Amino acid sequence: MKRNSGLTKRTIGSRLTAAFLAASAAPCLAAHARFNLQQPNSQLGQDIYDLHTLIMWVCVIIFVGVFGVMCYAIVKHRKSVGHQAAHFHENTTVEVVWTVIPFLILIGIAIPATKTLIHQRDTSGADITIKVTGYQWKWGYQYLTGEGEGISFFSMLATPREQISGSAPKGEHYLLEVDQPLVVPVGRKVRMVVTAADVLHAWWVPSLAAKQDAIPGFVRATWFKAEREGVYRGQCAELCGKEHGFMPIVVHVLSAEKYAQWVSEHKPKTDTAAVDVNKIWTLEELVARGEKVFAQNCVACHQANGMGIPGTFPALNGSAVVKGPKAKQLDTVLHGVVLDGKPTAMQSFAHLSDVELAAVVTYTRNAWNNKSGEAVTPADVKAARSKSGSAAAPAGSSTVASVLHAAR
Repeated sequence: MKRNSGLTKRTIGSRLTAAFLAASAAPCLAAHARFNLQQPNSQLGQDIYDLHTLIMWVCVIIFVGVFGVMCYAIVKHRKSVGHQAAHFHENTTVEVVWTVIPFLILIGIAIPATKTLIHQRDTSGADITIKVTGYQWKWGYQYLTGEGEGISFFSMLATPREQISGSAPKGEHYLLEVDQPLVVPVGRKVRMVVTAADVLHAWWVPSLAAKQDAIPGFVRATWFKAEREGVYRGQCAELCGKEHGFMPIVVHVLSAEKYAQWVSEHKPKTDTAAVDVNKIWTLEELVARGEKVFAQNCVACHQANGMGIPGTFPALNGSAVVKGPKAKQLDTVLHGVVLDGKPTAMQSFAHLSDVELAAVVTYTRNAWNNKSGEAVTPADVKAARSKSGSAAAPAGSSTVASVLHAAR
């Protein structure tokens, strides 16, 4: 009976050990899936992933080796078993060994790291060049060269704010959905020239291995070449203000045929954008369009009810500027507000088109309790630009030549 009891205990112990190991392995696998780098979708991304893995294993081996030797020495050469402390002072052999080994390790890491870094910074030979401009708080895209040249648009969070802050069901990517994604063809090298219109931003799509700071007054370049079709998501990686967490980036990678179709569908929008300026707009049309522009650009600070955030962002409902002369309000939206020689949170919105500016100004002058009954036309905005010297530029004011030269 004792023998059988012993076998039973060993069997139970083995099963418990196996169960413990299985339970321990599951979180490790889940942690790997959750906390490792995203699956790369480009050769550059794969190079960075492999470099990360190589260096991680080098660190693991060093950790295990150093602490293994240290623990062995502590246990096997402790004073209680009669060992005396050894002295390596002025031992030339030891000095050479612990200098040469780290040197060889660093060289072994530096060679692949340098190759990857040089590859990452080589933006030459691009098939398509796209200018990215960071704004508070959206992205402006302008296709400068290659297929799609001339297309420009803004991209911002598409999820309604009431869904984010309310109790409505939220999708998996509710903070990473945009109204207009960046669209590129698969297998083509895409050069991104990155800048900012107001504060520091950073354009970052991890799975495409593309990350570049956007700095006002400077143009920096990065690139990517997607190897598989799909949807790839990123976000602003530089703390840029109140709405920093609501600046997602979505890149749609299409086949060459689908991309050509997308270009053909979006080209006319760019070519006919200037025609809207000469259209005769009614008050109702301007208010309806202005409400959409306000929701995309102004609602985060001034709120949907026009009451702003007390102490931070002023109310537009009943505002003396909004209810005053339209020239004063146009000057504010075109140039922003500067106090004591320092820019405030009210930045210039000169990057919006004449139609968009006319619509949003008309909307604010007729929304809530303002009800002025007065329309501001695109011609008014155009005249205000001419008077102040603020040129319209949908995705930034730099010319193609100056942007490409500055990015080199």
